[in-house]
Amino acid sequence: MGPVVGSVLPSLGRIRLADLVSSEGLPPDSYKISVSTLTQSFAQYSAAIIELPPGDSALLRSGLESARLFFHQRVYPPADMVHTNETREWCKTSGYYADPQLWQETYDYRPGLTAAEPHGSMEFPPAGLPDIFAVLGKAARDVLDAISFSLNLRSFSFAEILDNMPLRSREISSSVLSVCCHSRPSFQGAQNHNLTAQEDGQLVMFPDHEHQVDKALITLVKSDMAGLHIKDFHGRWILVDGDLGPQDAIIYPGLALYQATAGYVSPAMLRVEMGNLQSNMYGRCSLAFKLMPRSMASLSCSEMRAAGHGVEAQFQIPIPVDDFMQRSHSTDQFAKLNYPSYAFQPGQDASMKPHIKSKKDKMRCKPLPPSKKLRLEAQRVLKERVQDIAEKKGIKLRFCNLKECEGHMLSMDSPCGNIRMEIGWPPGVPFVHPHDLPNKAKLGFLEAYEPGWAASQQDMELSLLNLDMPDIVRCLEKNKVNEIEQIQKE
Repeated sequence: MGPVVGSVLPSLGRIRLADLVSSEGLPPDSYKISVSTLTQSFAQYSAAIIELPPGDSALLRSGLESARLFFHQRVYPPADMVHTNETREWCKTSGYYADPQLWQETYDYRPGLTAAEPHGSMEFPPAGLPDIFAVLGKAARDVLDAISFSLNLRSFSFAEILDNMPLRSREISSSVLSVCCHSRPSFQGAQNHNLTAQEDGQLVMFPDHEHQVDKALITLVKSDMAGLHIKDFHGRWILVDGDLGPQDAIIYPGLALYQATAGYVSPAMLRVEMGNLQSNMYGRCSLAFKLMPRSMASLSCSEMRAAGHGVEAQFQIPIPVDDFMQRSHSTDQFAKLNYPSYAFQPGQDASMKPHIKSKKDKMRCKPLPPSKKLRLEAQRVLKERVQDIAEKKGIKLRFCNLKECEGHMLSMDSPCGNIRMEIGWPPGVPFVHPHDLPNKAKLGFLEAYEPGWAASQQDMELSLLNLDMPDIVRCLEKNKVNEIEQIQKE
């Protein structure tokens, strides 16, 4: 059973973790359905609900209970324990921190790094954190593998940027389990901050900056009460944890995954609501596991290119993870890009019809620039011709880097020589993704796999010159060459 193309989920997708565990051989229908639901939910809502096994959910409930007691017994922290959000220390946080600006307390558990109180004594954390870290870490990796399956990447494509499992001697985990407490009444220090707003007659609390984006690959969250809002495809804030069962948790993608997939998986923009917590002596507690890339790794889109995905210029150059984590990222740059196989169909969502139709009309009435037209045609021929030849011959396409391949073409024993010969790659054209080829090389690529392509384009342009403007616009809108020929005959 293939993916459900163009389906629209009425609410957050719900997946059983057991159905996302991969195995040898052909994937069962339950796996393919779960992957389809997961990716569609990420595309529409930037989040999904994952159902954990009963034993794991009991462990999380115990961890949340321990977290309540841990924070409840603490007094307002001294100045040296106030978290300053120092990005240079992103992979070294451990132990207790407080952020009065967000009215939030956090205990970070990071394997390989022992937390200590400021005066040097050992700090006793909430109970069960090593076991919870292992359970949620395994679940996050299973979700990451499911995403690589949906994007047609090789198995374990992200393994190179993840921590060793298990950690080797003296290694410190990049991933972290954050035990958080929001709006604990006994936690003082937020009275002077402008955190409140009035919505529907209820006191609601948000940070001064409305958008928060995790820099993780994947984040998995389990809380003891509702309050997590995530912005959906339409730009609306959706309460994602308002109807969770005891075995359910929320999972959402982060900035590192957005970078590693060349923007194909958009990060979740989130905020936490703390309404009606005045009567709750413990505040809102949560367990958040953040699957992070290794600090010494680089975020590269080479696997995306190898799978035939177009990679835009901003994702072309690999970025060291440490540099990526220290950068500031504007949330305005994150377009909601859907997975190609799960794209929305305008006819299935009435609320999107006018906007999409208007945009398409504008695009179709205006001829595409030659460079963009070449790029789109090259991607079409890659999918319709080249990948078909490669699949029939059992060849896995792994494109080269443009600069490196210039040297390969001069060598008799180049790494890509056999593949180029097997699939009939045009001589003199570097073996790189057609999206990245120079325009002249794109023309050679198109002519090799579709002989006469350039001549057909010229014929079409000459035909258009002999038509009146209303006919040209009508033909461009319908994109039918045969209609042009029919009008000429008339």
